[in-house]
Amino acid sequence: MDVLNLIGGRWAEGDGEEFADTNPARPSEVVARGRFASAREVERAIAAARDAAPGWAATPHHARAAVLTGAADLVDASAGDWGAELAREEGKTLAEAVAEVRGAARILRYYASEADRESGEVFASPRPGESVLVVRKPIGVAGLITPFNFPIAIPAWKIGPALTYGNTVVWKPSSLVPLLAYRLARALADAGLPDGVLNLVYGEGEVGSAIVDHPGVDAVSFTGSTAVGQAVIARCGELGKPVQTEMGGKNASVVLADADLDHAAEQVCLGAFRSTGQKCTATSRLIVASQVADELLERVAERASKLVVGDPLSPEVEMGPLVSSAARDRVAAGVRQAVDEGAKPLAGAAPLEREGWFVPPTLLDLPGTGVDFWRTELFGPVVGAVRASSAEEALGLANLSEHGLSAAVFTRDLGVALSAVDRLEVGVLHVNSESAGTFPYVPFGGAKQSGFGPKEQGRAAREFYTRTVTVYLGSPA
Repeated sequence: MDVLNLIGGRWAEGDGEEFADTNPARPSEVVARGRFASAREVERAIAAARDAAPGWAATPHHARAAVLTGAADLVDASAGDWGAELAREEGKTLAEAVAEVRGAARILRYYASEADRESGEVFASPRPGESVLVVRKPIGVAGLITPFNFPIAIPAWKIGPALTYGNTVVWKPSSLVPLLAYRLARALADAGLPDGVLNLVYGEGEVGSAIVDHPGVDAVSFTGSTAVGQAVIARCGELGKPVQTEMGGKNASVVLADADLDHAAEQVCLGAFRSTGQKCTATSRLIVASQVADELLERVAERASKLVVGDPLSPEVEMGPLVSSAARDRVAAGVRQAVDEGAKPLAGAAPLEREGWFVPPTLLDLPGTGVDFWRTELFGPVVGAVRASSAEEALGLANLSEHGLSAAVFTRDLGVALSAVDRLEVGVLHVNSESAGTFPYVPFGGAKQSGFGPKEQGRAAREFYTRTVTVYLGSPA
């Protein structure tokens, strides 16, 4: 299938290099083709967004919400077909892919419902005859840069709030997953979005840089690697431009001696291996109380070794491939290095000899926290375990990372759970459930090197996509 750029309401091939979107389970199979946008087309997209901004901001909020609701209906109606396309271009299982498409529809509906909520505040003034109003206005043109791993959900949770609060958008998705980006943009256009309000431009890093650098872009929201995110933060700082980033994670699951070990093993495996570990919130570090470590690791290894790995469109498959050969090679190299540094493989580790970018679900018993694996995000289905002698030590080890996105704690002790809330340096904490997973109506984002700027999702998104004006409203003399 051919995918097109969307600029100023017009669908067209780009002027740049041709690209092919291939199936990571069968790399010879082309899922979609297209052309990247040229520098001139990025300029046109930004100009179109600027031209459309005043009209869209002046559109009543309920009219903007109606477009989001209409798009959500189109997304929902196509969930089966688009889920299969998502599985083919990104690699997650069909069940996960269909759930992601339906999740994107729920996100759009949530942000449509913002039209029914308060849009400002009124404060009392100490001066007679005066009120103080705090009103919210759109920031203008939002530049959005999204990753491959959730090709419709992450764009939805950026585009939804951007549009509902009256902004226009220039969006660069990952070139690894162009088809679902095309589907989402089509749904919004078909739902009645005015020309120029949403602009979709395909490209590599230079297109992202052009969006970040352009004076016509008022704010930037980025999800991706920590290294690129830090460069985006630095550049926006130079330009004095608001920026929101969600970056890497090296998320820990802490299993304490009083935990339900069967439940903990199940949840650790879900957090580590679902979506082939290609989640910023995936479990990649496992900290286990030494009293139960052998028992817990045996349970995790058994579950990991029984997972069915293969074509994500097959209903019996529980884990698909990584998204690309580069991802497969990076993960395999990281596992080899960990073994060279003394890690003991308890499950997986050996390469899978088959077509496609597959690696096995892997559990490593680490010799300690000094190995590179403890620090480096592999972004694949690999989890490394260490032992802790106490709950206090376990929580300290969980904090031993430059990242602070998500964590999970498994315990029956309410006091320990509350201590974890206080002590763990993360933006998302799960107690007795896997480290991955978030709801669209609550804030999402990390601490330390995992995030910068206002959080995403829920009403927290309003802090990024709007600016406040404080109005002192007095009676005429």
